[in-house]
Formats: sequence, C-alpha cells, structure tokens
Amino acid sequence: MLIVTRKMQLLTLLSLFLIATIGCSSDTSVKRIKIGHGLDQSHPVHKAMVYLAERAAEKSKGQLQVSVYPSQQLGTERECLELLQIGSLGMTKVSASVLEGFAPIFKVFSLPFVLRDEAHKFKVFEGEIGRQLLLSTEEYWLRGMCFYDAGSRSFYTKDKPINTPADLEGLKIRTQESPTSVKMVNALGGSATPISWGELYTALQQGVVDGAENNPPSFYLSRHYEVCKYYSLNEHTAVPDVLVISTIVWNDLTQQQQQWLQEAANESYEYQKKLWKESVEESLAAVKAAGVEVIYPDKTPFVEKVKPLIEEYKSEPEVYELIQKIRDVK
Repeated sequence: MLIVTRKMQLLTLLSLFLIATIGCSSDTSVKRIKIGHGLDQSHPVHKAMVYLAERAAEKSKGQLQVSVYPSQQLGTERECLELLQIGSLGMTKVSASVLEGFAPIFKVFSLPFVLRDEAHKFKVFEGEIGRQLLLSTEEYWLRGMCFYDAGSRSFYTKDKPINTPADLEGLKIRTQESPTSVKMVNALGGSATPISWGELYTALQQGVVDGAENNPPSFYLSRHYEVCKYYSLNEHTAVPDVLVISTIVWNDLTQQQQQWLQEAANESYEYQKKLWKESVEESLAAVKAAGVEVIYPDKTPFVEKVKPLIEEYKSEPEVYELIQKIRDVK
C-alpha cells in the first residue's frame, strides 16, 4: 500500500512534484523519463545512469529520452521514492537500506556477513534471487530494474582504529536510516546513530558521532577522510544500490520500450561494476596518501559477534528463509 507521509512533509512533496513535473511525457512518439538521485556527478553510479540514458536513446533511435538529475535536485532518496509511487518522477537510485522502509524484504542486505565475498555477491544479484527481489517491490508501485554495486561497508573513525568489536564499545557510529543497520551496529557493540548523509561531515567534525561506516568511494568522495583518520576494512555488509522505476511510468511504456529500457539498465549494471572496481582502488590509494591509516582486521570476531543477531530473524520466516537461500548460492 502507499506509504503515508507525515503532514509536515506535504508541502515539500508538493514542491518536488512541481519541480519534477511528470516522470514520463505523454508524447506517444517520444518518452521522456527523469531519474533523480542524491549522488554527485563524479560517482560511478551517476556515470552508470548517464550511460543508461545514452544506451536507451541509441537502442530506441531517440524514442526514449532519459535525463539524469544528481545531487538531490529532485529530492532525497525517500522523497524520490515517494514521487515514484505517485508517478511524478520516473526513476531513482536508492540504497537497499532505505528501500527496506518500503519493501521490508530488502533488509536482508543490511544484515552482516550474509554475502561472503564479491563473487558470491554478484551471483546473488544476477541470479533468480536478485530478480525476485527486484520485482518484489511492484506492490508498492516501484519496480526494480537492476542492482548497482556499492561495494562493502566498513568502519571509519576519528580517534582510534577498529580492530575488534570491543573497539566499538562506547562509540557513536552513524548509520543509514535503516532499522536493520541500527541493529547491526548495536550488535557489534557500537551506539548506532542514524544521521542523513548530507549532515554527516558536520556531525563528525562537531563530535556528534565518533565515526561511520561506508564503502571506500563514499568515504573518499564525501571527504570524510579529512576528519576520520582510521579506516578498518572489516567489510561487514555489502548493501547494493537499486535502480527503481515507477510502475505508473513503466506501465505507460510499450512492450518494446520496456525491453529497450531494461536492456539499457542491464548494460549500465555491467558498466558500473567496472567503474566501481576502479573507483575502490583509486579511493583507497587517495585516502592513504591523505594520511588515513587503513586497517585490515581479522573478520572472525565480527562474524561471531553478530551470529545471535542473524538467529533473531527466525521470528521472520520470509527473511530467514531468504538468508538461507543466499547462503546456499555457490
């Protein structure tokens, strides 16, 4: 069912509605689709969406015109999702952690150490489990087009490195606005503190939080390395980004247009994987050059620490069954 926003959000959404106008044009000869997202133009995911727009135009010989609006020009992640649900925005990129607020099954990606390594992760994204997850959002007026790799998330801190879970005790660690991410950080011994991405740099500077957790490109491009000089690559989660289209907009496309757009999305996924790998290598080199100490802790104590958290999900059979299916992927 449609997510009901608070009354205080109404004016914001109405303003964003006017900015976005309509997600897909009514011109039957040319379909114009807008993608709004929160990343800057240097990010691999933004570049992948630009590539999608190029491929869609080429495949359709101009019948599909996709425009990409970065840096929250059309709203935050959550606002963009809400605009998709009413059809006033065509597409967006959203973290799976934020998407769990709309489609709860996506919480599985915020659970620690469910994805074993990079090869296992891509098999899940590209296989039947990944496809089922992408289509599971349709009842919420959102259709998943593809995943985008967001690497692995690890802890970065201001005053001391994180070598074991015990080092997190007493530290306020920023998390995304995801109940599962909060549970994960708390289970590891930290004090989870949800803060929006745009406010995090200042929060780190002012000591509102002692650290955060994210992937290397985000750590670097956000310039959080200017404040946090310790980056501990324990790689506790691999939360992907998800490219989502409004089902209202999707259903307004012809079958041929849907095929062109899906093919372009699939190709952008492959393109983004390559860009992401290059960005991780460049980002780690850059933060090391800036004086950050990069630590490679033993993951075993972290894995052991969160086992009780995973077992808690036996009370949610759908999620627990999915965890087991993901673990069974070879």
